[in-house]
Amino acid sequence: MRYFVYCRKSTESEDRQVLSIESQRRELERNIGSNPDLQIVGTYEESMSAKAPGRPVFSEMLKRIERGEADGVIAWHPDRLARNSIDGGRIIYLLDRKVLKDLRFSTFTFENNPQGKFMLSIIFGYSKYYVDSLSENVRRGNRTKIARGEWPNKAPIGYRNDREAKSIATDPERFPIVKRMWELMLSGAYPPPRIWELANEWGLRTPQSKRQGGKPMTLSGTYNMFTNPFYAGVLKWTGEMHPGKHEKMITLDEFEHVQALLGRPGRPQPQKRSFAFTGLIRCGSCGLSVTAEEKTKPSGLHYTYYHCTRRLFPRCTEPSIEVRELERQMLLFLEETTMPPPLHEWGLGELRETHDERLTLNRTRVRALEISLTDVDRSLHALTDLRLKSLIDDSEFIEKRKELQQEALRLRQAIERQQHQNGNWFEPAQSLFSFNRRAISWFKHGDLEAKRLVVQSVGSNLTLKDKNLNVEAKKPFYRMSKNMTHPDLLAVVKNIRTLTDDPDFQETIRMIHRLEEKMGGRQSKLEIAL
Repeated sequence: MRYFVYCRKSTESEDRQVLSIESQRRELERNIGSNPDLQIVGTYEESMSAKAPGRPVFSEMLKRIERGEADGVIAWHPDRLARNSIDGGRIIYLLDRKVLKDLRFSTFTFENNPQGKFMLSIIFGYSKYYVDSLSENVRRGNRTKIARGEWPNKAPIGYRNDREAKSIATDPERFPIVKRMWELMLSGAYPPPRIWELANEWGLRTPQSKRQGGKPMTLSGTYNMFTNPFYAGVLKWTGEMHPGKHEKMITLDEFEHVQALLGRPGRPQPQKRSFAFTGLIRCGSCGLSVTAEEKTKPSGLHYTYYHCTRRLFPRCTEPSIEVRELERQMLLFLEETTMPPPLHEWGLGELRETHDERLTLNRTRVRALEISLTDVDRSLHALTDLRLKSLIDDSEFIEKRKELQQEALRLRQAIERQQHQNGNWFEPAQSLFSFNRRAISWFKHGDLEAKRLVVQSVGSNLTLKDKNLNVEAKKPFYRMSKNMTHPDLLAVVKNIRTLTDDPDFQETIRMIHRLEEKMGGRQSKLEIAL
């Protein structure tokens, strides 16, 4: 009789104890030996799971059997042929039709009669049960890990799977780079393509594994990273949110802020030529963005002009402005928002005096958040009781439970954030005061990125009309008046104290820290502040 030899090995966990394809082939050759009744007309090898139908090599082999090119199949074990009801049924149906006349196995004896087919169907059924049971055990194990705050899959970039501790740990090589990428994204000054380019320049590479890795991160991988709540300490599993035990890079509020940045219209697009202020300014007449272009005069001199992006009919009538004039007006704005030395010293004194007051306030907030968290936990238990008593249906239960779980996560992070801020509010305030004294110098002597960060830190709603730049001072900055009274100065300091927890203020502080790194200003900052 003519036979096909079929060898299969799944790469999944279901086949960890199964021989490799090469070992199966050697075992079959040893058992077949020199049997003259066995004529091998073809050998098929496949690396694919059999828990679902659709194996192309297996299907091609059955098609050739139906065409009469072979009479039987030789395999190491019946579960190599089928581990699902459809493929197992096809084998038995071919035996019923006499299209398939014989099956031979190294670990199982088969006879083509009713008893043999009955035993074969039992083996196929057991193989399916084994896979189903294994899948359920894996899912149950994953649910247990998620409930403990542990991620059951491969760690995202910036983290690593600690096999000894069986947990997720920070990757000392990649964690600082990925965290810096998040900080740039949170600043709002960089689109993801630019952050991706910078990360590759910094030497970010994917983790090396047996089959892949050690390559630069892809742009799509960067976007996926910025949409993964894992970095905010949240495990998203089967549509539900669970708190993770791993060290998070950002808060949940910061993660949602990034999602808003990724989805907002009109973000500046990556350009071949870099300009400092593109995407920051809008036309005062038509409201469209202001862009920039470089022109070369016949004399060979290069000039950069900013103008409205509405260049087609109807063309915007607003004139262009040369970058030196634009920067001059920006410097005038920075001068108006710079605190005089007496105010700087007096403001620092006021901030120091309120240190104990802020500590007391933070403790009160933590207690209030803990009470709210207790109420949410109580609501979750009550919701479960309602479902057990069939007072609400599954859809209402799942939707409400998801809302309460997310609220509980938010409250836990808020408590943690408040606890960490008990003694950390003064340093951001110092950074703000120091930056205010040094913003003009950094704008004059910094590169394009530094100029942009300075303007973004101090100003908002920039518009350009009739070659005049209009800028609103971003809180807590003010346009300083020469006739400011003591109550006016007190209001400035009070605003700084009350805004330390505001997301916009925190974003401003992140941009200031980025400037300090670029300009080497941390040590000088402390010298000025003290």
